[in-house]
Amino acid sequence: MNLKDYFQKAIEEGFALGAINFSNMESLQGIVEASMKARSPMIISVSESALKYMGSYCYALTKSAKQIYPHLFLHLDHGKSFEVCKEAVDNGFDSVMIDGSALKYEDNISITKKVCDYAHKKGVFVEGELGQIKGIEDNTSASEHIYTDPALAKDFVMKTKVDSLAIAIGTSHGAYKYSGKQTLRFDILEEIERALPNFPLVLHGASTVEQSEVQLFNQYGGKLEKANGIPRELIEKAVTKHNIVKINTDTDIRIALTSQVRKVLNENKSEFDPRKYLGAGREEIKKVVLDKIYNLFHSNDKI
Repeated sequence: MNLKDYFQKAIEEGFALGAINFSNMESLQGIVEASMKARSPMIISVSESALKYMGSYCYALTKSAKQIYPHLFLHLDHGKSFEVCKEAVDNGFDSVMIDGSALKYEDNISITKKVCDYAHKKGVFVEGELGQIKGIEDNTSASEHIYTDPALAKDFVMKTKVDSLAIAIGTSHGAYKYSGKQTLRFDILEEIERALPNFPLVLHGASTVEQSEVQLFNQYGGKLEKANGIPRELIEKAVTKHNIVKINTDTDIRIALTSQVRKVLNENKSEFDPRKYLGAGREEIKKVVLDKIYNLFHSNDKI
């Protein structure tokens, strides 16, 4: 099954594919091992900055991962230019996101269509974005929410021929997602679904920022004061009751890895073997991803 097949299956059966960001071997291993154990399809995502950090090793790592477990899809997260998306397409990515959300509406349509025209010739899936998500993550930054306009959603999809649409309904990038009441605009989501029935929709900034992980992070010298995420019940509602078929997660993976590195190095002051502290981080990532697969994405046993 290709990504389009899985998204259609997700709409019909009420589950979502995780799109988990990675930036090193250990984080990729944790994601893949969890996916294999749960028999879940999985999107493994890299941002522009992560791709720059890993260089050509990214392609070698993911090629090996897909040989071990073929139900993986390599995705470019928040590509900001046609050139970056083209490079990803040419290097064998299964899916690319062109993020023109900060541009004027017509310019967003123009660049998204350009990427679609190129990628579709190579059989590559394209995700666009309409609206803006507040917060900071890698090279993506916005100081305020700009909710997706349901009246424009259908027009955007029709003009660009995009395969899936990332929408803004109140999620946020980063570890500090709310300062007040924690909620999502399901009314906007429902309007979008009426305009685009059975169309694959995507939530970015959907880390739950589990407080147990934050406490562990802080216990061993970290400083994530008042960090908070999207309530689990809101994510599950979006997945099981709506056409959200892709849930992006990055912050949770970073915190899980770093909390374990801090723990090992604090408890073992003489430790200098990276296999020990990075291995512990890998196992924590595996635990976090398994929890999401079974309890939020409901994508277990879908292959």
